[in-house]
Amino acid sequence: MHKRSLGLPLFGGLALIVAACSTGASPTPSASTEAPSQPAASASGAAPSASTAATSNLKIGVVTDIGTLDDKNFNEYSYKGAADGATAIGAAKPPAVVPKTASEYAKDIQDFVDQKYDVIVTVGFNLAGDTTKAAKANPNIWFIGVDQSPICVDTKGNLDATFACKGDAKTLLPKYISIAFKEDQAGYLAGIVAASVSKNGEIGAIGGTTLCAPCVRYIQGYELGAKSINASITVDTAYVTRDFSAAAFQDQPGGKRFAETYLTAHPQVDVLFQVAGLTGNGILDAACAAGIDGIGVDVDQYLSYPAADKCLVTSAEKHLQVAVAAVITTVNAGTATGGDNAYDATNDGIGIAPFHDMASAVPADVQGKVDAALAAMKAGGLQTCPTTGCGVGPK
Repeated sequence: MHKRSLGLPLFGGLALIVAACSTGASPTPSASTEAPSQPAASASGAAPSASTAATSNLKIGVVTDIGTLDDKNFNEYSYKGAADGATAIGAAKPPAVVPKTASEYAKDIQDFVDQKYDVIVTVGFNLAGDTTKAAKANPNIWFIGVDQSPICVDTKGNLDATFACKGDAKTLLPKYISIAFKEDQAGYLAGIVAASVSKNGEIGAIGGTTLCAPCVRYIQGYELGAKSINASITVDTAYVTRDFSAAAFQDQPGGKRFAETYLTAHPQVDVLFQVAGLTGNGILDAACAAGIDGIGVDVDQYLSYPAADKCLVTSAEKHLQVAVAAVITTVNAGTATGGDNAYDATNDGIGIAPFHDMASAVPADVQGKVDAALAAMKAGGLQTCPTTGCGVGPK
């Protein structure tokens, strides 16, 4: 969570990556961590194939966010993308470091700099500030920031703490690449599924905060996708907060309480889409307890949050593994460009997760409708976000 509008005013603190994390060990960059097991195809997509003759001397390192490397979420799939990219170009397997706290982000990045790494991948919006500073200080190193759009700098290429973002990051920091996703496309596909399984003709979506542009785009796409199936369907949207307090993305019990209140106010809602990170896991908890269907976000939450498997019909996905691998191949080929690099339906950057245990509840023709929508997105003929106000939350 992408061509972001300037609706993400912080570079640390709160988790805007919509991922539920637990404290994990912090290996040193000089020693590679054990690679997680291969994820399901929907979570990763197709990785670049390795050429038997390909060899590259690029040294690639990965700094994840707090948590674990095998989280079935941002950390894991971003790391696997780096590993896939390295394999495709014939480079050494990338080591990864998992910070214990946010205070370790800058040091962990600097450790790779000191060891003369050529490419440093940093995972999640929380690392955007420290990645921006490192890119400014080390203009000869490629930095790949997963989900860190927009890169906000002043006219000299320094991190802009005022968020005026008057500098052209692509020009000022030409080796800093932010991988961005088109959340509204993934949301649109989830909306097709939601409208197709809804029996009451009323579905819902809860975002973490109105200030999170990717969250808003997910939900805007969700509504348009649902209405493409049933023009008269009711889509009840709510946001947990209008700020970046912990309530937005870091409060699972609070998310459950919020969703319970929401469902009391909207008793006909029978499908609920969460776009609120760890808070959103609480929203899924409430959906399951209420006996309605839930839809996850960013990754296949059937894998990342098994507690919701009994009611999870699908998840709106960012194909992190595909995107990171692809960017690494462009760096190696000498075709990489700084700034926001967009991943969407045209390059397998988005999608939805399999229906898993809920497959029998999904009408047989839904997959065909999803495939048709994806094809239309790839052709450029499908509107998945409002013409005006895309990514702009309610006031």
